[in-house]
Amino acid sequence: MPGAEFSTRSKYPDARPIFEAGIDVAIASDCNPGSSYTTNLPLMIALAVREMFFTPEQALWSATKGGALALRRSDIGHLAVGAKADFAILSSDSYLHLAYRPGVNLIEQVWRNGNQVS
Repeated sequence: MPGAEFSTRSKYPDARPIFEAGIDVAIASDCNPGSSYTTNLPLMIALAVREMFFTPEQALWSATKGGALALRRSDIGHLAVGAKADFAILSSDSYLHLAYRPGVNLIEQVWRNGNQVS
């Protein structure tokens, strides 16, 4: 939970040993009034890359499929026939911008259950 470390000024853990052990990792904001004051998932991706040594690919996977696995949900976290079509379309050339442009709103469209909501 990069947001908790950010909000409490705690030391960020090094995620590399966890990935090397083959453990699935989830990234979330853990928004709460005590230790994580943000709901900004792109910021969590950027912090995971910058402070916790995730690769951008690992961070994006952890924020999508990894989160779904943590919730024991097979119908979310990926795009496939039969899965819920919840996704965002970015106004950037690459998903890498999520990791390297913190604070910039890259979300162009949001789709929920296959319907555009913004």
